[in-house]
Amino acid sequence: MISSETINDYLTRLASREPTPGGGAAAALHAAQAAALVAMVARYTTGGKYEQHADLVNRIIRAADELVVQALRLSDADQQAFQGVIDSYRLPSGTDELKAARTARIQEALISAAQVPAQLVGLAGAIVDLGIELFEVANANVISDIAAAADAARAAATTARVNIDINVVAVKDPAARSQLAEQTDGLEEKVILAADSLVERVRGRILS
Repeated sequence: MISSETINDYLTRLASREPTPGGGAAAALHAAQAAALVAMVARYTTGGKYEQHADLVNRIIRAADELVVQALRLSDADQQAFQGVIDSYRLPSGTDELKAARTARIQEALISAAQVPAQLVGLAGAIVDLGIELFEVANANVISDIAAAADAARAAATTARVNIDINVVAVKDPAARSQLAEQTDGLEEKVILAADSLVERVRGRILS
């Protein structure tokens, strides 16, 4: 499991000539880092000076910590889902019956694999939303890390979008493809716009 291995071991596996982990898992780790950065800034926004914002900050800390956990789960889920696609392509196809069963299993696996990055886009959006809330009260000494979090969440969302696309285009059933498109088209756009806006607001405060 990615969530329990060292960074070095994970990067070694990511760089290897193996199909998993890949971009989907990397996207989930972008999100995990984004949420961790939000949690860190929030923890620096505590104490007497920030007492009036304690309820807000403590809620953000709890939410960000939970999003780290969720993102790590999605990194493992993406690896498992893509492995399911690989395994389905390896099924025997020596007879018409086996070929039909293999095709059906491939399509099921592709549809399933598209669900994980779709969830990740939503999670990335939740991280940016927390960053937006925190920005108004955050400790100015670590305000740049809110921008870092926003950019990492943006990377998670855009990478997840590409992974959705590559699964959707391989789905042969027009109805299933259309349903997937309806569920996922434009998911990342709101995240991108919100993340870009937050980064600009952070930079504006730093440079003002």
